[in-house]
Amino acid sequence: MNATERAVEKAEPVYDAELVDDTLPQPQRRTQWQRLVRRWQRSPRVPPVLQDKAQARQAAKDLVVATLKLPWRYLGAVVRGLVVAARGWRRWVTVRDYRDAAEQQEKLADKFVEIRELTLFRWRVTVALAAAALVAGVVLVVLWGYRPLWIAAGALSMALAILGRRKDGSPGRKPTLAGPRTLTWTMDPQVLVDAFRDAKLIGKDETLRLVERATRVGDGWAVTVDLPATRKAADVVKNREALASALAVDEVQLIVERVRGNGGHAGRVALWVADEDPYAAPPLPTPLLGVERWDAWQPVPFGRDARNRRIDLPLVWTSLLVGAIPRQGKTFAARLAAAGLILDAWTRLYVADFKAGKDWDAAGQVAYRFMSGDEPEHVLALKDWLVELVGEVQGRYRRMRDLDDIVCPESKITPAISRNTSLNMPITAIFIDEVQVPLEDRTPVEVQGKKLTAGEYIGELLTWLAKKGPAAGIVLVLATQRPDSKTIPSGLRAVLGSRFALRVMDWRDSNIVLGEQMNTRGYDSSRLLPSHKGVGILRPDGDTAAGGDSLAMMVRTYYMTNEDWRTICEQGRVLREAAGTLSGHAAGQAPEPLLDHAAAARVLGATALPREPVEPLPEPLASVVDYLGDDLDEREFVPTAELTEALRVEPTAFGRQMGDLGCRPDRQRVAGDDGTVRQVRGYATADLRAAVDAWNDGNRPDTKAESGGP
Repeated sequence: MNATERAVEKAEPVYDAELVDDTLPQPQRRTQWQRLVRRWQRSPRVPPVLQDKAQARQAAKDLVVATLKLPWRYLGAVVRGLVVAARGWRRWVTVRDYRDAAEQQEKLADKFVEIRELTLFRWRVTVALAAAALVAGVVLVVLWGYRPLWIAAGALSMALAILGRRKDGSPGRKPTLAGPRTLTWTMDPQVLVDAFRDAKLIGKDETLRLVERATRVGDGWAVTVDLPATRKAADVVKNREALASALAVDEVQLIVERVRGNGGHAGRVALWVADEDPYAAPPLPTPLLGVERWDAWQPVPFGRDARNRRIDLPLVWTSLLVGAIPRQGKTFAARLAAAGLILDAWTRLYVADFKAGKDWDAAGQVAYRFMSGDEPEHVLALKDWLVELVGEVQGRYRRMRDLDDIVCPESKITPAISRNTSLNMPITAIFIDEVQVPLEDRTPVEVQGKKLTAGEYIGELLTWLAKKGPAAGIVLVLATQRPDSKTIPSGLRAVLGSRFALRVMDWRDSNIVLGEQMNTRGYDSSRLLPSHKGVGILRPDGDTAAGGDSLAMMVRTYYMTNEDWRTICEQGRVLREAAGTLSGHAAGQAPEPLLDHAAAARVLGATALPREPVEPLPEPLASVVDYLGDDLDEREFVPTAELTEALRVEPTAFGRQMGDLGCRPDRQRVAGDDGTVRQVRGYATADLRAAVDAWNDGNRPDTKAESGGP
């Protein structure tokens, strides 16, 4: 054997086989377990408390609390049962039922002897039973010891506990003066039912159906209930204050929302009760401070609600009205909306500060148009801006018609279009602080031969932009400290999508900002506390963290100091310089003078423009029109008694003067405050408007009232 043969060694045998992993059944067992869990969670036979971990954990906590409280609750029930039994025995032994019946029949004197004998008989029965019980107890102790007595005492205590259990209508359950009420933090279902009954939201014989057990959410308790049939969640939202009183909490601690969508219906209510005032803590700074850039198409971080949920405000395709009395955070709220757009380099900003302060000065380094002042020349400059924007909107619609359906699938601006510099259609936002200044300006202007005030013209331009501008990428943000019907025209208010009302003076001002009848739905910003700075009611036009179906919500805005505002504006300028989109006022470019107002007038239409100033209306028609305001267009009938009381005039003379002006009274059936319908005398607003138009058109009646006659 040579060396080569010695180097060859015999190899191990080679097998042809398949690798089998004995751990394969493990995943199959896990899949079966998952299926079992899924069936358990979806089975209608399994109680909801056993399907959800959070609810099971909460149920366990409730069970521990109930177990710890059980001895004291049992002792209290026994004591109450003893009191109820003593009162019942006293009524029985004194023959109270027989005596009351005799008194009602006025035969107490005739029945006195019988009542006396029956009373003595019942006393004898009581003494005999007590003696028999004592003898039986002694015999039991002698024969079997004290165990039978303990058993009897236990049975007696159970009977007394059942007799003294808390139940509506039980004897002895009369209200008494006690200490201050406190919220039961475990949100006992019976406490919740009693609160709804006390608030007159459900009847005495009605109850609630618990959809989800009370669970801790944030710094409060959350629970969802179903109301009885025919009861509506809208009524609970409307009467939130009464429910808060029944729960012994301030109304700012109670959040009531109707559950809508697939999991809700008109009678399902979600409640959240805070442990303490959720707005007592200092406000949080805006999260935009730590953001390098922002997308204008994303909702802007606006604030947080009572449950500490972040509320973002959509701005694109809508508009915003902010209203409040002075020093309530109106300008801060408007700047929060502007901050997100400033951090988008492809947005264009128009900023008009009619407060003439320094709150908006930092925006001058990023704004395409900027001014600060309250003089007539500033109002006229705003008028030119708006005319320019009207023409811009019309031009955008014409350019969108030429785009294909891939680039522009609808007659609306898209993110791609707004960032395409060749198309020149960026998101354009107009911020006007103290908008009441230009709307009330009386500087005369002439448009297509018609004379009108600058305020009227600006109101028509803003209304048109609010109607047609959003789809073309125009965002309108108006802020005012005078939210009344004379300052903000009803036509303009009706087309502003989003509303934010901080504290105002009364419910009428709140409705002007939020919308008609909002106070009857439970949303009234005049009820906000003066100490809650920056807290307001938001009525958004789009989805929020509270749900897209939420009508309105209370929000505390983020806090942004002037230094933070300046930092955001500087960051916005850096972004625009890098993207090459810095232009207009920020780039040092003076606006070109606008000479052609005819195009804007043609767009608005001749009928939309106010008439030429005419002679003042005669009295008392002028006072009636001034008193009704926007109600002249919204109401159909106004009673004579209401007008004479508001104007403080003598009814007979008032009726004669109104008749001379062509306004004849009529009788109509009107519902009163108590719900009763009665027939009253008054004037149809259509007749009042006809009289005003007739006077303005020169068709004036030849009456003695004008010359001061009787």
